[in-house]
Amino acid sequence: MRHVLTLYLLGVVLTLLSIFVRLMESLGSLLKSPSPGSSWITRSQLANPAPRQGLPDHLVRGVG
Repeated sequence: MRHVLTLYLLGVVLTLLSIFVRLMESLGSLLKSPSPGSSWITRSQLANPAPRQGLPDHLVRGVG
């Protein structure tokens, strides 16, 4: 029974360590500019999935 408790606690510690490492990696990537090949999705990317484009040329010139 003691071995099971030891393995359980080891699993909990490794899980917490993994979460901590992921948080540190995401914090480091936030401090730098996001790289194009990054697998992390920022809030702005979630809010605007398509890049914004300007108005069509005929609307800008007032020709309709």
